[in-house]
Amino acid sequence: MKKNIHLIWLTALFLAACGSAAPNHAVALKVLATTTILKDLAQNVAGSRLTVDSLLPLGADPHAYQPRPADVAKVAESAVLILNGLEYEHFIEPLLENAGGQRLTITASDGLIPLNMPAEDDPTQKVGDPHMWLNPNDTIQYIRNIRDGLIRADPTGADEYSANAQDYIAQLQELDAWIQTQVNQIPPQKRLLVTNHQVFGYFAEAYGFRVADSILPSLSSEASASAQELAASIDAIKASGAPVIFLDAAENPQLAKQIAAETGVQVVNTLSLEALTETAPTYLQMMKYNVSEIVKALK
Repeated sequence: MKKNIHLIWLTALFLAACGSAAPNHAVALKVLATTTILKDLAQNVAGSRLTVDSLLPLGADPHAYQPRPADVAKVAESAVLILNGLEYEHFIEPLLENAGGQRLTITASDGLIPLNMPAEDDPTQKVGDPHMWLNPNDTIQYIRNIRDGLIRADPTGADEYSANAQDYIAQLQELDAWIQTQVNQIPPQKRLLVTNHQVFGYFAEAYGFRVADSILPSLSSEASASAQELAASIDAIKASGAPVIFLDAAENPQLAKQIAAETGVQVVNTLSLEALTETAPTYLQMMKYNVSEIVKALK
């Protein structure tokens, strides 16, 4: 009898100890984002409930990215896949074909109206500019789409995803106000952007900049410029009076430096536009870093 009482007491003690442990709300749902920027945005919505992985590593340019064999396994194991959309992920189709299976796909840019740009392979055709995340007001729609997708994948986490999204949207609104304050330091006539490829359209539209020229007349940093296009860029930069060419740190600065030598402009090739980096490891830090660099160069 004493042994039974002792056993009951130990069992009760064990159950009480288990009950006093901190609850673990994590869900074993594999969520994969294509880029580091999307991963960070999604992780802010997922909070501690989910862990979001990224297909691309820190600093990788999605335009130049070549999939690795391990990427197929990542896609195959994912239950949720988060894309930017607007054909930004040119590398994703073969990965999906090789991975097979079914997964919930969230397209972060859904519901936004893209700016039209000339197609890379045929300038007479128009395509949607995918670089919407460079306007925090558009990024708010990214967050809403990610929130709704995660709720579809994990309905029991709806309250947590909704609360996290609301908190992060407030941070994006604060970021927008901060950017406007910083940009106001630049006289309107000096708000001129020259970039390696067409990436700043949404940012320029939101904050009163004019894109004076793009060295590469496409949406992709992988495009190349002809001698005629190079000469046109030099003429456009001289005519605009733009003092700086801005590049992503992952881009080859050779062409920009060649143009700079002909025009006397400065080259700033330290921005993080397509991917997070060790310098700017979150979306909010990335945007603040980029804006600070732009303001410093133009004011």
